[in-house]
Amino acid sequence: MLGHATPASPKPDIRSYAAPSLGYALFATRWLQAPLYFGLVAAQGVYVYKFFNELLHLVQHVMTGRADETHVMLAVLKLVDVVMIANLLIMVIVGGYETFVSRIGLQGHRDQPEWLSHVNSNVLKVKLATAIVGISSVHLLQMFVDVDHTAHHSLLWGTVIHMAFILSAAILAYMSGPMESLGHAAHAAALGGPRGGGPERLAEYEESNAPTGLREFIPAQDTGGTREGSGAEARVRAAGFPARKSLEEFDADRQRAADSETVTRLATMDFVTARRNALLIGPPGTGKTHLAIALGMRACRTGHEVRFATATEWVARLTEAQHAGRLSEELADLDRFPLLVIDEIGYVPFEPEATNLLFRLVSHRYERASVIVTSDKPLARWTDVLGDSPVALALIDRVAHHADVVCLKGDSYRLRGHGVDQMFDTADMAPGR
Repeated sequence: MLGHATPASPKPDIRSYAAPSLGYALFATRWLQAPLYFGLVAAQGVYVYKFFNELLHLVQHVMTGRADETHVMLAVLKLVDVVMIANLLIMVIVGGYETFVSRIGLQGHRDQPEWLSHVNSNVLKVKLATAIVGISSVHLLQMFVDVDHTAHHSLLWGTVIHMAFILSAAILAYMSGPMESLGHAAHAAALGGPRGGGPERLAEYEESNAPTGLREFIPAQDTGGTREGSGAEARVRAAGFPARKSLEEFDADRQRAADSETVTRLATMDFVTARRNALLIGPPGTGKTHLAIALGMRACRTGHEVRFATATEWVARLTEAQHAGRLSEELADLDRFPLLVIDEIGYVPFEPEATNLLFRLVSHRYERASVIVTSDKPLARWTDVLGDSPVALALIDRVAHHADVVCLKGDSYRLRGHGVDQMFDTADMAPGR
């Protein structure tokens, strides 16, 4: 009698492994572009040689008296032309590598170019187009300066070509705006907001739907053009915020928050520029994390790179770096972020080693970059969770120095409507009660 056949176990579909592997292999081919950028670096060296060669000839002609005003002007225009082409090469080398190959990690570097903080493919194309227009204008000016030795048809075609460059750059700039607005419109629609119009419309939507409270005190934020808005959105996504919050949404009236003047001052982002800190202290549910996220998002939209994590997550990150023997490199890498948010100090007690790592982070950034810290405990009670040690006291000292403090009071947002918030006073949270 034949037994029942055991069904064969399904064989894994090789396509489930091949597809990701093929995608990773294709993605890795981007490194084939890297030698091309080093080739452009060599071309940059050629232009450096050309510049100083032209400069030497100009000096020789001036010293020997063989250079009239027209000759000097043409020679200077040649030098300007070389410099503008060199600038174009730099944008292609640095911006192209950052956009299409790999991150360079210049955020927060004191020599980081302004345009690189918000570079993307559209921004890069527009900047290259405008650079080409500038180079073309210098060439055209050379023709007009040396008009006696320039054929009329050359002047005509030079002008036509220059106008074609201007027109193409204008069209490219115009087309890049709607392309980026699509991303903002999709994000706004996902939030239940407006279905188009880019960051300006999204800001209007958030403003019109915000509750009363801080709205009348918070200064309006300039969202900039669509290209700037795209860079801000990328910074917000990269910051690691657990949710999206705005200062206008914060109900300061219910929470009796304090100090609208201090919040307003923080909203200007001057504290980030001045490398100061912000301390947000209050019981659970009073909006500390809300304010921290809102300030962080505002910093992103004003051009600053931000990273958000809880105190426990920062300790875990630094512990991993320490075990890998690269704690100093990790702290140096965090220097590229003008603002770090350390959320929820006080909820979980820390071992001495964790306190030491937090101290290393805060001490490394002291008077060099800003941190926002939230805590449910006043500074005098931080030793309850950080330990009563010299390191803990030094950490508190460095956080509090050069810091704006916002003390939040009131009922918990999370318990609102449940009747629980009226069953005890915040003083009942003290140990021993």
